[in-house]
Amino acid sequence: MPTNFTVVPVEDSEDASNSAGAAEGSKPISLGKIFGEEVDEDNSEEPHSGDDSQRESRPFINPDNDGEHYYDGKNMALFEEEMDSTPMVSSLLNKLANYTNLTQGVREHEEAENEDGVRRVTVTVPQMGTFIGVYLPCMQNILGVILFLRLTWIVGTAGILGSFAIVSMCCICTLLTAISMSAIATNGVVPAGGSYYMISRSLGPEFGGAVGLCFYLGTTFAGSLYILGTIEILLTYIIPTATLFEEGAAMPNNMRVYGTCCLVLMALVVFVGVKYVNKLALVFLACVILSIMATYAGVIKTLIEPPEFKICLLGNRTLKNEKFETCAKTKVVKNITVTTDLWPLFCDSEYPNATCKEYFISNNLTEIQAIPGLLSGVIKDNLWGNYGPAGTLIEKESQPSAPVKETTTDISPYVFNDITTFFTLLVGIYFPSVTGIMAGSNRSGDLRDAQRSIPIGTIMAILTTSFIYISCVVLFGACIEGVVLRDKFGYSVKKNPVIGILAWPSPWVIVIGSFFSCCGAGLQSLTGAPRLLQAIARDGIIPFLQVFGHGKSNGEPTWALLLTVGICEIGILIASLDAVAPILSMFFLMCYLFVNLACAVQTLLRTPNWRPRFKFYHWTLSFLGMSLCLSLMFICSWYYALVAMVIAGCIYKYIEYRGAEKEWGDGIRGLSLNAARYALIRLEEVQLHTKNWRPQLLVLCKLDSDLAVKHPRLLSFTTQLKAGKGLTIVCSVLVGTYMTRGNDAKTGEQNLKAVMAAERTKGFCHVVVSSNLRDGFSLLIQSAGLGGMKHNAVLMAWPAGWKQARDSSARRNFIETVRETTAAHQALLVAKNIDRFPDNHERLKNGFIDVWWIVHDGGLLMLLPFLLSQHKVWRKCKMRIFTVAQMDDNSIQMKKDLQMFLYHLRLDAEVEVVEMHDSDISAFTYEKTLMMEQRSQMLKQMQLSRTEREREAQLIHDRNTASHSATNDKAAGATPDRVHMTWTKDKLVSERNRQREGMAVKDMFNMKPEWEHLSQSNVRRMHTAVKLNEAVAKKSHDSQLVLLNMPGPPKNKKGDENYMEFLEVLMEGLDRVLLVRGGGREVITIYS
Repeated sequence: MPTNFTVVPVEDSEDASNSAGAAEGSKPISLGKIFGEEVDEDNSEEPHSGDDSQRESRPFINPDNDGEHYYDGKNMALFEEEMDSTPMVSSLLNKLANYTNLTQGVREHEEAENEDGVRRVTVTVPQMGTFIGVYLPCMQNILGVILFLRLTWIVGTAGILGSFAIVSMCCICTLLTAISMSAIATNGVVPAGGSYYMISRSLGPEFGGAVGLCFYLGTTFAGSLYILGTIEILLTYIIPTATLFEEGAAMPNNMRVYGTCCLVLMALVVFVGVKYVNKLALVFLACVILSIMATYAGVIKTLIEPPEFKICLLGNRTLKNEKFETCAKTKVVKNITVTTDLWPLFCDSEYPNATCKEYFISNNLTEIQAIPGLLSGVIKDNLWGNYGPAGTLIEKESQPSAPVKETTTDISPYVFNDITTFFTLLVGIYFPSVTGIMAGSNRSGDLRDAQRSIPIGTIMAILTTSFIYISCVVLFGACIEGVVLRDKFGYSVKKNPVIGILAWPSPWVIVIGSFFSCCGAGLQSLTGAPRLLQAIARDGIIPFLQVFGHGKSNGEPTWALLLTVGICEIGILIASLDAVAPILSMFFLMCYLFVNLACAVQTLLRTPNWRPRFKFYHWTLSFLGMSLCLSLMFICSWYYALVAMVIAGCIYKYIEYRGAEKEWGDGIRGLSLNAARYALIRLEEVQLHTKNWRPQLLVLCKLDSDLAVKHPRLLSFTTQLKAGKGLTIVCSVLVGTYMTRGNDAKTGEQNLKAVMAAERTKGFCHVVVSSNLRDGFSLLIQSAGLGGMKHNAVLMAWPAGWKQARDSSARRNFIETVRETTAAHQALLVAKNIDRFPDNHERLKNGFIDVWWIVHDGGLLMLLPFLLSQHKVWRKCKMRIFTVAQMDDNSIQMKKDLQMFLYHLRLDAEVEVVEMHDSDISAFTYEKTLMMEQRSQMLKQMQLSRTEREREAQLIHDRNTASHSATNDKAAGATPDRVHMTWTKDKLVSERNRQREGMAVKDMFNMKPEWEHLSQSNVRRMHTAVKLNEAVAKKSHDSQLVLLNMPGPPKNKKGDENYMEFLEVLMEGLDRVLLVRGGGREVITIYS
């Protein structure tokens, strides 16, 4: 035993444990020390390395004490070696219990520095319940400016039924979205980012970034909407005299000036003290609730005593009564009839004999109740809508009116439509009043039990607000006169808000409540939008947003706030609440659409991780919500919908091509896998038709000793042949075992991927480890691909150094690969001089691609030049087809038939028929055959078995160790028993010349007996190779590429060593050659 280890027995008794602790210096005892028998001293002294990489891959959420891991006890000794990578369940649960999710939203985290200078974040334990944490924030975000400023106008314009349809559609849309959101939010913890986080983690970074930015823009424009609402209340109802410009066309300029000032003020408040905004949130919510309660109280009061607000009608036209008190043309003062303040509005002077407008003279003035009350029956008149173009006078249809032909267009005394009204416009204006359902999910980190609070709180808030909106629609239509409802700004009721004259006890309750509500909502938008942008920027999926991820030392997003203020100013410059509302409707609808899509995709895919605690969801509800969102987008404004989709699409493509790669286990990846599986199964069910055949390549690459790709041009040629279409599998084989060369295989794959990216080869790569190259190639040919996406052709480089190799493995591997591709009915492409092939940046300006069509093996020879000509490298090369005619063939007819065949194949090529007459076998052919057979014999002699090599080495060793003199005597007169032959090309040539020195005087006829021993089959094959090579070299010596039929290897394996010689002779003298062997099926057809 080594002296530097002490074995301590571990027992259950307290004394034993104490003694063990003393022996180790009061340090916990590791199992490795207790049960280890002996450890190498070098290893024991070596410091622990790789801790950083292990820390990233550990399953703990908050890993601490990462220095050393000890395990005290012997109950789990079986797993002691895996403790670092697979922690004990008790340890994991302990870490999970101590996990604290940082609070999000707008809460500031106080930070302090300890004595080491390391900044720590002090986080309080979240204690919010459903009511405070979800229900009230959602209520505050949903109820807002549209309720107080536009709902009465929508009811008057669309009628009770139309308004009910608008409110129902929007509320159902948000309810379905809330159901989908609840399912996603309860499927795990939702950190900062709220809806952005849910969508990005469910649908991937592309969708998440696109929709997240759309949601950010929606939130920013919501800030513009609330600020415009604030200014409208201020200038219209609170301080009408504060306008900088005259009323009328200059009113938008007032909105722009005051809106910009208000935006700057709110931005300063957000920048300086966000916590004060949060503390005032409850005050703002109280204003909203108080205003709604005042409205309901006013409705109840109409049953007892309707308000004393009167409106003045001239004929059936509604008049603005802000400039007069008495609804009459004249009045009697001290028994004298005088004109009222109304008279100058229609006459050229205040005297009774003045010239007045004809309509004023012909019609009487009538004063009616603005709010008849619930029991008045006015609900019948308000059931249907009253739409009209801009400038349409607001008239009471049941009131009598004398028709008069107007000569002037002055409509200033009357109440009229300021914009053209139609149903879809009202949908776009109303929809922002139902947004804000994400407020609860955005605060998930602040909740005591987020997975319970978010669904209950959000759905209850939507049901409550939906009830408020629907009841308000009905009550407004049942209490208020129709012409008053259509008066958007309350000009007919002394410039009071229409909902204000209904409220009890005073309209100022609504004015002040809505003013502070809009202020609070604007501040909340300016607070939430920068944090959403910061969450997107910190994810790193959009590179140009990186700067907005930074902020102040306490985490406040300063740069994001500046961008938000800039975008918000764009909305304020529009200066119309009715024009801004549809814009933010688009962005919110797109966000809700993708929330529904995320839930539907996850549900349909049934991914194992999809286990939401909220069970009341179904993919049909999500799909219905998604369809409703899409419909509402185009109902609101089809051109805004298209613009929003284009913006989201551009962001999507930008993230896809330029963004950082993220893998979040999103549903779109699962959807792709399901689609791929379905497509693969379908492909395998039906046999591929000839018209759809294209080369699906298995590229056999070689890696050198440094694991670099030996022939990169092989991948260039693959790209040129495929042009990015079809399947490409790039493979290589390493010799060894996977346990020892697993890292080499991964390195080789990375190198292959790098070269594929450089050569723009789209496909897959794989490196396998096998005991020998032969088995590796065989496995790849048999098993590469999956289902219907399997390769049908193999591309490889010609083994150029097979002659110089000491062993015959290169030759045998190549020939067996040819045999296996033939047996598997796969095509084979062999490129000679592959390193001389053009790369993807070259452009061959002229030249020919020559096809030597010797035998028909499916038409692959015809198809390959066409595919190559589609690539820009070979585009300017022309195709030539040569075929060989024998003595019995009619070469003229063959040429005509071939031209007609190419015409039907829609291929443009020159045709030439080469006649090869039967000729005597030349002496050159015999000499070539003789050299080939002699070389084969010598190679056979070189194939010594391993045992013979060892025996020979032992014999040489014995001779060298004998006495020096005896060795010299034996060496002078004896020859060794066996000659150790190490053949090289030079030795082979010199040996052949030495044997022929005595035959130099013989002539050709004296060598005849030597030829007679040659195999006639080999002679005929060599004759064919020589004659074909002569014809090819003569016709195609200047071509850019030569495609040749590749003859198959002999069925008798005894002739394998000669097969390579035949192919070398066939390709001799040619620069770029592609040997092609068909897979035994037709790959080209004349039919459409």
